[in-house]
Amino acid sequence: MALTAQSVPDKLPVNRVTSVDVYRGFVMLLMMGEILSFESVSKALPDSGFWNFLAFNQSHVEWTWLSLHDMIQPSFTFLVGVALPYSVASRISKGASFGNIIGHTIRRSLILIFLGIFLRSMGSHQTNFTFEDTLTQIGLGYTFLVLLSYTSQRTQLIALIVILVGYWLAFALYPLPDASFNYAAAGVEPNWEHNLNGFAAHWNKNTNLAWAFDKWFLNLFPRENPFLYNGGGYSTLSFIPTLGTMILGSFAGKALKDNTSQLHKLKFFITTGLALLVIGAVLQFTGINPIVKRIWTPAWTIFSGGICFLFLAFFYGVVDVAQKKSWSFFLMVIGMNSIAAYVLADGGMRDFIARSLYIHLGPTYDQLFGMPYATLVKGLLTLFFLWLILYWMYKKKLFIRI
Repeated sequence: MALTAQSVPDKLPVNRVTSVDVYRGFVMLLMMGEILSFESVSKALPDSGFWNFLAFNQSHVEWTWLSLHDMIQPSFTFLVGVALPYSVASRISKGASFGNIIGHTIRRSLILIFLGIFLRSMGSHQTNFTFEDTLTQIGLGYTFLVLLSYTSQRTQLIALIVILVGYWLAFALYPLPDASFNYAAAGVEPNWEHNLNGFAAHWNKNTNLAWAFDKWFLNLFPRENPFLYNGGGYSTLSFIPTLGTMILGSFAGKALKDNTSQLHKLKFFITTGLALLVIGAVLQFTGINPIVKRIWTPAWTIFSGGICFLFLAFFYGVVDVAQKKSWSFFLMVIGMNSIAAYVLADGGMRDFIARSLYIHLGPTYDQLFGMPYATLVKGLLTLFFLWLILYWMYKKKLFIRI
């Protein structure tokens, strides 16, 4: 990891795709914005459909389908793939050899993995070896992504298909729990309302292949208590289909980098996005494979990938094609320092600022507009100070790079 000072002129370089930074900033803002706690407002105003809607989209769904909040991790992952063609081309243009690039890639992968573990260990009595969060999932698959970038797009597409079909088949072949299965030991009720039936039951919470793998793998590391299950159903093996999301992103990045018209690129993003949405929905409704973000099912990779393409189409169309950039500066500041934003939001700084506001503004300052809106007042002020930190780094040309 490095803190670099680099030139940020008033106008960004012509080869920089501003919309990618804006999209990344939007994603990180969703993550940082958890402190607004729309759920608290919704509970205080239970008859408000507006706040119920916002609360739903600021939380993760229990199992199948998705909310807006569920799109944070796939978007962040997708954008890693989008940036890859530019990153590799830049290093090659500076004379880096294949060995240099792979060496740097492996170091970057390890840093991402260990940073993810470090952040997940904050507040614990010992290292919390867990590999299901965004950074570690990217780190586990990133080296494979870079190696694939040296192959043809046809080879990458074949790799994507093999990853998704192979991962689907591995789950499908894993036996379903029998009548004697101890559901309580797996942290799930046997009649849980979100359990799937029939063939789709192969992708139920904590009764699947990935859960069985983690019961073995995670107990190889020192732990306070033996690992029995992840409460949310998340798993280490999700890094395999997560690699598929990064491959989809690399297809988008190559399209952005190609010397084609902006409208041609926009059309590619939209048509690809819609096609992926249809394929993912068909897999869900036919029962072939459910759309489950928590275990990153192949259907989720495809469906969420389609949404990512459409998000990219929106930001690219507005910011780079229509040149409507003035509104996006707030997001761009966040997106250009996404690792810093991630650490600020997930590493304790967000909560530190929130607590400090009560010290300096008084214990009831957040009740300015009444108790139901207390988390909004606190959250907006906290977000403002977090953004000021990122803006200061932007003005000082300080960017965290891994």
